[in-house]
Amino acid sequence: MTDTWQSAAAQRRLAKRHAAERRFRAIGLASIVISLLFLAVLLFTMAKNGIGGLSLDFLLGSDSTDASTAGVWGAVKGSLLTMLVTLALSFPMGVLAAIYLEEFAPKNRWTEWVEVSINNLAAVPSIIFGLLGLAVFINLAHLPRSSPLVGGMTLALMTMPVIVISGRNAIKAVPPSIRDAALAVGASPVQTVFHHVLPLALPGILTGTIIGMARALGETAPLLMIGMRAFVSTPPGGITDPSSVLPMQIFLWSDEIDPGFVQNTSAAIIVLLVFLLAMNGVAIYLRNKFETRW
Repeated sequence: MTDTWQSAAAQRRLAKRHAAERRFRAIGLASIVISLLFLAVLLFTMAKNGIGGLSLDFLLGSDSTDASTAGVWGAVKGSLLTMLVTLALSFPMGVLAAIYLEEFAPKNRWTEWVEVSINNLAAVPSIIFGLLGLAVFINLAHLPRSSPLVGGMTLALMTMPVIVISGRNAIKAVPPSIRDAALAVGASPVQTVFHHVLPLALPGILTGTIIGMARALGETAPLLMIGMRAFVSTPPGGITDPSSVLPMQIFLWSDEIDPGFVQNTSAAIIVLLVFLLAMNGVAIYLRNKFETRW
């Protein structure tokens, strides 16, 4: 056996295997380096063009036709209100739907059709949700156009399938022994899910929520359809007031002829990145806080 293992043929096979592993590691490392280079170039360009425009007046001001007086606070407040509406609607509905489908729903054709529909909704282009929001929330329900309420409801439709899919995967990853132990000591199926399964699945659910909310924060196509590209010179006072959002504000400024808006656009992108990092940081903190290892 030793002679066979140390034979020339075996050594050639080992050399080929080790060479393939080295090539795979090199390709993976090159992919990471290239991705980081693109990110570094983007951040450097945005910082170079926009760091000079970051001032207290810019951060606390609202949109204006004059680049020197235009600010980003109205768009920041609009994004914050829109994200709050999106989270308040999509998170509980998505988690409850995931719990029902994974723990309580009967396995039949109706359930399979619902599961396939949810998977397809997660891949639908965002502009379709914008058309749906325009038709249902504005034309049918007559809710205020260009408001965080309609924007949040539209983005909630887009975000909920992602939360449902990630929630189901997280719930499915909880060991069956947890359920069996809870049922063995007298817990009801509902108590088993909400007292034992859901706390263990919460970190995975929050991960899906982070992905969905990050996607929603950077969307512009659905918000274009519901009128959030309007010029709004005052910050919104509530979720029903007209407002803009950061991605839409960046889009509008990038289309301006005045060269002064180039700096404003880069500065707004920096604010958007900080907003996104802060939101993800809070979500990651909550995920790590509730994470349980077994």
